[in-house]
Amino acid sequence: MTLLDTDPDAGLAPLQFQVMRNLQAKSAAERDAILANPGFGTHFTDHMVDVCWSVGGGWHRPQVKPYGPLSLDPAAAVLHYAQEVFEGIKAYRHADGSIHTFRPDQNGRRLQRSARRLALPELPVSYFIQSLEELIAVDGAWVPSGENQSLYLRPFMFAKEAFLGVRPANKVGYYVIASPAGAYFKGGVTPVSIWLSEDYSRAGKGGTGAAKTGGNYASSLLPQSEAYENECDQVVFLDPDGNVEELGGMNIVFVFKDGTVVTPQSDSILEGVTRDSILQLAMDRGHRVEGRNISLREWREGVASGDIVEVFACGTAAVVTPIGVLKGRDFVDQQPVGSLALELRQELTDIQYGHAEDRHGWMHRLDA
Repeated sequence: MTLLDTDPDAGLAPLQFQVMRNLQAKSAAERDAILANPGFGTHFTDHMVDVCWSVGGGWHRPQVKPYGPLSLDPAAAVLHYAQEVFEGIKAYRHADGSIHTFRPDQNGRRLQRSARRLALPELPVSYFIQSLEELIAVDGAWVPSGENQSLYLRPFMFAKEAFLGVRPANKVGYYVIASPAGAYFKGGVTPVSIWLSEDYSRAGKGGTGAAKTGGNYASSLLPQSEAYENECDQVVFLDPDGNVEELGGMNIVFVFKDGTVVTPQSDSILEGVTRDSILQLAMDRGHRVEGRNISLREWREGVASGDIVEVFACGTAAVVTPIGVLKGRDFVDQQPVGSLALELRQELTDIQYGHAEDRHGWMHRLDA
């Protein structure tokens, strides 16, 4: 049984995509030169997915077309009311040349939850997965085969109706673009330093924190700049009660000396697919896993007493990275760096790249 079979809307008839080839596509030599050193998010494949939605027509006019600029009316609702959501997911080339992705059903469901919160239409999960397959069918050659390389897929949706009234838009566009990605860490995975944001919040109770929407990231940019000014790699946010939420773009996980693995959980935190997978692998190893409030005080006192033995962050782009320093205005706390984070990272990436057994049925072949 595939992931697609498990989805409640998998019985929907597939969309009939029109494919328009890019007559100015990169040559094989040009593509290979890019794949030799792709970076992250700086190069894009030759094509993109474009699907329309309207109140009267539903999901229609599905296309794979040449990658290029979008034309928007200056009154498009997204430009005024930020009605947009997105996802991030990777495609991996296995040793036999086949192309797979990781838990796309979960990304599709999260896109639905995000859309619901932003009053956007919910794309059926089967359509979400099909959109990835359709793009790979045309741009599969862009999936790199180098170690720790992948093709980063960015599905996104926004309100494009030209209307300045404050209401949900009646016209929406759904797109998928793709960007080859190299190893996130140059020279190996090393502990990162974290700046504590004391003046800014990422999201509020009842807000859009659990949705993957651009506004959440926009609100993190100023405190992230503050982190850079204080020679830190990332920023961590607290809720109004002083509980840890997440980093600017990653979830956070604490390992206690009794083996318990704890991650913050609230309705203002984005549910990470990578985080969920890492926690499942930890449970497979016999660790007790808890989702609960963890205050800044508990964090700092736990590290000082030795009760917390490891802290790490996780997300699609970086997978897993240990946290080595927590810095605030008037303190610098060294963080204990253990072995579990890197062991779980290796286990997860081995599954994603086809080097280890996929016990949970997480992988989905895109080029079948």
